[in-house]
Amino acid sequence: MSSSPTTTGIRPFTGDVHVIGAGPVGLMLTALLQPIEGMSLHLYEKRATYTRTRMVQLAPYLVADSIESYETDEIDGDSIGALFDPGELLDGLAFRGTIPSDLGALLHEWSLGFCALNEIEQSLSDLIDSRTAHPVVRASGIVTAEDAIAMLEPGGILVDCTGSGSILRNHLTTGDDDVEARANTMTVRLEYALVITFLYGQPYDCNEYCKYYKNAGNPTYKFIPMVHRTHYDGHVSHVTGIVTITPEEFAVIPPRCDGAWLRENFPAMAQSMDRFIDKIREETNGDLIGDLEIVRIPLNVYRARNATNRRWLRSGRTDHPFAHAPVFLAGDSAIGSPYFQSISLGFECAMRLAELIARPALPVDDLQDEYELFMYKQWLRVYMRSKMIKHNKDLFESIDDPLALLQKLHIY
Repeated sequence: MSSSPTTTGIRPFTGDVHVIGAGPVGLMLTALLQPIEGMSLHLYEKRATYTRTRMVQLAPYLVADSIESYETDEIDGDSIGALFDPGELLDGLAFRGTIPSDLGALLHEWSLGFCALNEIEQSLSDLIDSRTAHPVVRASGIVTAEDAIAMLEPGGILVDCTGSGSILRNHLTTGDDDVEARANTMTVRLEYALVITFLYGQPYDCNEYCKYYKNAGNPTYKFIPMVHRTHYDGHVSHVTGIVTITPEEFAVIPPRCDGAWLRENFPAMAQSMDRFIDKIREETNGDLIGDLEIVRIPLNVYRARNATNRRWLRSGRTDHPFAHAPVFLAGDSAIGSPYFQSISLGFECAMRLAELIARPALPVDDLQDEYELFMYKQWLRVYMRSKMIKHNKDLFESIDDPLALLQKLHIY
């Protein structure tokens, strides 16, 4: 595919850099770009304060200092080695070594254990504001797709960090042919589920043995805690897990409810949770604090077929801002999966994008091609990991029914 004259050759970017969405990924990208000379950064956030208190844990690969330590994940360590060339991984590791010490210290601190999401957001926000030598222009309020598109001028950059409900994802294709006319978002429905969170007044951790034995006696609804979302803060254990439900049940359960509602309307589901928690009590002599918090969601894994506007830049058109300057999707705007926390993946996207933007001799065409390839490999990594987790969940839920289990096993 030939390049249009506006995107070939050496750049730097001479216009403004607009980062839409000041959640963790938008803040991380801004903090990474902020020290680069010549960057005129604008950060947009619709929220007045950071209120999301759920506990998160960063993946160790974010602070890895070798390929071996980058590939330590027990689920997709092998996939990383298969998908990424050693040179790609070394480039990423080298960039980590250039991250400013103030930001690097925060990353290492967060990687040691759990942290509330709003604490990460507030720390990044405070860090950005403290760097008075390279100020960032910040704006509050809702930014629509039309607002964002109007910001873009030749020489500028636009990065969408607005999450799973991305404002720009489906604007990145020109619709000039049948392939591009398809929606840019590809979604795979894995299942319907209740995401259930509870607080417990003693230390509690969970592994596969725990998941099995505490679900004994639950023939239909099995509560499966997410290992990396079971956290003890010194006083209270925060436990999050999922219960698979049918499409029909999904249709009648409200988006949010509590244990009292579940006991009245779906007693069998509530009894499965009560059995699980009773077995925790038997082992730890603690008790539930408050009630269950329940969110009903479809569990989807999705990606943007195009994580940049390179089709616009190469279209030869001149009637749209996307035909004159680069646009990128980062974090949940580009890729998402329900089975593991996306913050680490989002930070990884931000690091790769910042690394590419920081190369002054890299033409825009090559920058976008490299970012698209990186995001496609990340998608393969996320998809394979999600499908493996789903398959293992299906096996787990049939473990007491040998015939059903054998039907789900494809051995050779």
